[in-house]
Amino acid sequence: MSAAARTLPPIGCNGRGAQASSLAAAVSLVEPPIEAQFSLVREAGVFDFFDRLPLPDQVDAYLRCIERFGLPVHTASWFYALGRDEPLLAEKLRLASAIGAATHNIMLYWHDASGRPITDDEVVDFYLRAYDQGMALGVEPAFELHVNMWSEDPRRIAPVAQAVQRRGIPFHFTLDYSHAIFKIGNPRELAICGLTQDVADGRAVLDPFQRGNFVDQWLEMGIVRWLQVRSVAPNGPRNLWSINDPGNSVAAVPVHSIFPYAAGEPGRGILYPFAEPAAGEWHSDWQPEALACTREVVRKVLDHHRAHADSPLRWITTEMINLPDYAHNARFSLIGQNAAIAGFVRDTWAASAPGC
Repeated sequence: MSAAARTLPPIGCNGRGAQASSLAAAVSLVEPPIEAQFSLVREAGVFDFFDRLPLPDQVDAYLRCIERFGLPVHTASWFYALGRDEPLLAEKLRLASAIGAATHNIMLYWHDASGRPITDDEVVDFYLRAYDQGMALGVEPAFELHVNMWSEDPRRIAPVAQAVQRRGIPFHFTLDYSHAIFKIGNPRELAICGLTQDVADGRAVLDPFQRGNFVDQWLEMGIVRWLQVRSVAPNGPRNLWSINDPGNSVAAVPVHSIFPYAAGEPGRGILYPFAEPAAGEWHSDWQPEALACTREVVRKVLDHHRAHADSPLRWITTEMINLPDYAHNARFSLIGQNAAIAGFVRDTWAASAPGC
């Protein structure tokens, strides 16, 4: 077993989660300055790096913060629509390279710019384009499991990965299993991408405790490059404190969405507090048992990494973020929730060490 596989990968915090929110200052779409985000991540004391892609006019600020706070940027994400954002890919890869990021996480929308659902072959082609362009800059691509993206249907991931691998190219996968866990037991969410019957018949297994689940499949394929950890509950509550306003554009929500966002509806339920919220900090009841699936995915990924010398796992990030489908308008400490998850990851790794 190699030293790399015996070492916990560095843990980063998504910049969208760097808010010192509270009962007096709810989680906001208006974010602190970049310097404040870096500072909050450093002050938390449990993170090794900062995870975010700068805007073009922020590169110098990022470089100053990287040096000042001792937090490198290893990873950075963006979202793309086919037929519109091919030139944007090159720009974002250059920005990632400029701040020293080694992996660019790519969220590719379910629909192209015209509203047509994209095919697996088109996903493969975009990955190969990103690989060629990115590796020339020292930035590898990783494709994410994510709602509103081609991968919202988890059955598509293995065929796409295998098609890339047949070209002799490694497929790097970003595992954010919150985007699967929250669908468990939720009829509407299962129906959106046609999972209802396959889940009922056991052909698609979302529950990480059940045999044949997707997490085990992807780990066995050796594709999990980046673990993103956001706590969610199976069939958990929607974000009752964030009501959809179609007049306000929101990051990662496309013009053509697989989910029927409607005015006046709450956000999707893709976040559940990891640390118990105090009275008034959260809109719904909180039960620790609801975190079991999130905890199990972390354990599975870390155990696999420790046991396999060829583990591709390179990065871990916490993903308690401020957007409407997640924590918008919550009144707990967003950076505190991220820090609690990072602490759990470290404790889980330590507890599974030989001799413990």
